Amino acid sequence: MLGIYISEQRNMLVAEKFIRSLVDKYRKHIVYTDGGTWYNEACSVIGLKYYLNLPFEKSFMERVNQYFKDRTEFLVIIIHILLRR
Repeated sequence: MLGIYISEQRNMLVAEKFIRSLVDKYRKHIVYTDGGTWYNEACSVIGLKYYLNLPFEKSFMERVNQYFKDRTEFLVIIIHILLRR
């Protein structure tokens, strides 16, 4: 995993911005996706190869993403508690 980008929207423009930031930092690599069409479109525009994750890989990545979501929610709660003091 080269990067994580949290966004409220899921579309090709957000995916392209994220993938371009990774290309700028790490150069071109193959992108593995979960099947969201916005990733395939973004990779095509940038000129990257992309593949769908196998079911096991997809399940693993979903668990990793859920972990980050849980940690982010926890930090937001802590920040709100600290700001109320």
